Amino acid sequence: MQSPHRPPVTLVTAASRGIGAACARELSARGHRLVLMARGPEVLELADALGAVGLRGSVDSATDLATLAATALEIYGRVDGAVINTGHAAKGDLLALTDEDWMRGVELLLMPAIRLAGILQPILSAAQGGGVLGGALVHISSFAAREPGLAFPISSVVRAGLSAWTRLAAERFAADHIRINSVLPGFVDSYSIDATTQARIPMRRPAEAAEVARVVAFLLSEDASYVTGQEILVDGGLVRGI
Repeated sequence: MQSPHRPPVTLVTAASRGIGAACARELSARGHRLVLMARGPEVLELADALGAVGLRGSVDSATDLATLAATALEIYGRVDGAVINTGHAAKGDLLALTDEDWMRGVELLLMPAIRLAGILQPILSAAQGGGVLGGALVHISSFAAREPGLAFPISSVVRAGLSAWTRLAAERFAADHIRINSVLPGFVDSYSIDATTQARIPMRRPAEAAEVARVVAFLLSEDASYVTGQEILVDGGLVRGI
């Protein structure tokens, strides 16, 4: 949620490329003041181009997440929302993946959401002054949370856990007027897919990262003021389950 009188302050993680960078560009175009974080130096270049603040850090580091929030508070005095984007878990045969692969997947795909929610809950609650009602968190998940596949077993399992966390956190934080939702992209054009995979998609093409970003921007906006605890598929009709 955002005040009509003040541009919202929004955090974006893993923001240097792909969906994260597309979200940064879309939100910047809509007037958000951004604090971007990613591991590589490209995030600093993107931040400079958008007039945003850029930090190098890893989404699986509790210290880096705390620094991200503290930087926004130091510069802007508040935080109104966050896009919690992450990397990709290891792939491989279901029974060949190691304990370390699975634990790494949890640290990468689930724990950033849990940690950042804990860090931001008091900050977002405090932002209700001046016409700002709570805040909003958006997780970038995957269609695999709904339709698991042997091609990406860790992502399938852990992102299903992220879906459960989204529902629980949305209920827990609703009294603070904080909304929490997940976006579940299908295949996106920032990664190449073969003709067989493309043929599985009813729209016969991958999403543009910008198309995902527009859904994220909606969920952060006042237009989605009564939407929480939801998973929005942006998959071109790929998931057929009800």
